[in-house]
Amino acid sequence: MNPPGAAWLLLIRSRMTMADLALCADQDRWARELRWTVSRTGFGARHYRDPRFDLVRELEEVGRLFTV
Repeated sequence: MNPPGAAWLLLIRSRMTMADLALCADQDRWARELRWTVSRTGFGARHYRDPRFDLVRELEEVGRLFTV
């Protein structure tokens, strides 16, 4: 049996999620078109990351191996 008010909490949580997705929809779509990763970090907060920076890091490590 669900505790009293659980249905209200579920309703509020789902509405907050919908509002969050609607608030950031344009930025998320833009980032995904650029093939960036998008992580939700809170209500209205996102962490956008360009995966090309992984390649830069790998090339720097390879360069260090060959310059030693």
